[in-house]
Amino acid sequence: MTQEHGSGAEGPARRAGDKGRYGRLSRERVLLAALEVVDRDGLSGLSMRKLGAELDVEAMALYRYAPSKDALLDGLVEVFCLQVDRELEQGPAGPDGAAGSPDWRTCLHRIARATLGVALRHPHVVPLLATRLLATPLARRPLPVLRTDERVLALLHAGGFSASDTVRIHRKFTAWLLGYLLVELRAMDDDPSETDPAFRLGLHRIPAGELPRLRATAVRLVDRGGPDELAAGLDALLFGYPD
Repeated sequence: MTQEHGSGAEGPARRAGDKGRYGRLSRERVLLAALEVVDRDGLSGLSMRKLGAELDVEAMALYRYAPSKDALLDGLVEVFCLQVDRELEQGPAGPDGAAGSPDWRTCLHRIARATLGVALRHPHVVPLLATRLLATPLARRPLPVLRTDERVLALLHAGGFSASDTVRIHRKFTAWLLGYLLVELRAMDDDPSETDPAFRLGLHRIPAGELPRLRATAVRLVDRGGPDELAAGLDALLFGYPD
């Protein structure tokens, strides 16, 4: 793990204001720095103190941009969604994920693939997509997070679906995508330095008598399904709806 800048007694003193090594802070700069910390050290490595050290300011200077640890975690989900937006804007379908696309299924596949791409770059943020949804009421979620729902709902509405089918398809799509990300990126290695798959996974810790199928299949569970399995599962869920 990278050492924190100035976290020890011999490190440089923290600045009293919110101007650090990268200039004056902004909410975007704070959230991007938090994302870098999480990418490097995981969610357990994120704290206001460490983030302040990363930006070369006092931790107290951060509270005007993220008033609590929960707000900081919600901000990470916000940055994740903004990066998905950027992925979609760069593609042929335009910023709404629908314009120029031949049908609503293609649009949903594009959204799913873009989300998977961002998740692979920032795997430690993926658990927050679930936990922050459980902890943060709908109306209190950041606007970029709400836009992810708006995009899918607007797409289905434009496709001519009834209100009930729109909700049903939105629920299926959201549940499959989130579940797929969590399974695809789940922690598996017990000892990453081991070259032997059985020892790397720590299969000796799994009782063969009680969990024979899990132990026998664990080595294959490590393999990722990638975008192809994501797409196949999505097609299966949407089977039966008219194009």
